[in-house]
Formats: sequence, C-alpha cells, structure tokens
Amino acid sequence: MTVATLFGIGRSPIMPGTVSCLAGLLVFMALRNQIWFAAAALAVTVLAFKVSGKAEEELGQKDHKYIVIDDFAGMLLTYLFIPFDYRFLLVGFFLFRMLDMLKVYPANLIERKSGAVGVVGDDIMAAVYANVVLHFVVAGGLIK
Repeated sequence: MTVATLFGIGRSPIMPGTVSCLAGLLVFMALRNQIWFAAAALAVTVLAFKVSGKAEEELGQKDHKYIVIDDFAGMLLTYLFIPFDYRFLLVGFFLFRMLDMLKVYPANLIERKSGAVGVVGDDIMAAVYANVVLHFVVAGGLIK
C-alpha cells in the first residue's frame, strides 16, 4: 500500500494525482541521463502494475484516489526521450494531466477494466499520447 500511495503522496488532501505528477517531474529533473531515466520509468511502470491491483483490493474501491503510482508512472513515461528543457517540462505536465482527465479513446475503455490494468492502463495511454505530442512539439520547433 505504501508504494501504491507513493509513500503517502496519495493521501494528500489536495489533488493527490497532481502532486504525484509533480514528483514525477522532479525525478525527470534529477535524472537527466536519458538511459537512467528510461530505466526508472520502466521500473516504476512495472511496479505500478504489481502494486496497484492489490492496493485497490485493500482499499475496497476501484481506482481509489489514494493510489497515485499510476499517475507518477504516467508522468515519467510522458517525458521519455524528451530533451531536458523547462518549456517541455511544463507542456508535458499539462498535456499529461489534461489527457489523463479526458480519458481519450482507448483510455476510456481501459479504465473500465478491473485490477491493475484498469488502474494503470489509462495513465499509460495518456502518457503515450502526451509523449507523442511532445515529440512533435520538439521536432517541429513549436515552442520558442
């Protein structure tokens, strides 16, 4: 349960999912090496699948608001292979949060699944979308 709540961040009285995303942003800022960051993002994502289903059972509620490791993993995946630049940090943060809330297809279907797939899967989809948009922004020089 401790890992699923990201060591208590999920119990934050104010926007626990957003707070966990801020933690993900800090990890990106701390791990500037793309290989180390990719390894960390992959490890956290695997860990999210391992712990979120069990935490959901313990809490007795589907995708309980205390479970935030899925948001944290999604935030990390959003920044995969994105250059370290504060402009991209900001755009990526808001892109992921917006896409996670909107549940763009197929995230809306994945979210309905039971267990870890439903908890983590929609965040992975939001992260994939956010990451692709960020790569287009970077490649197209859309932020000056």
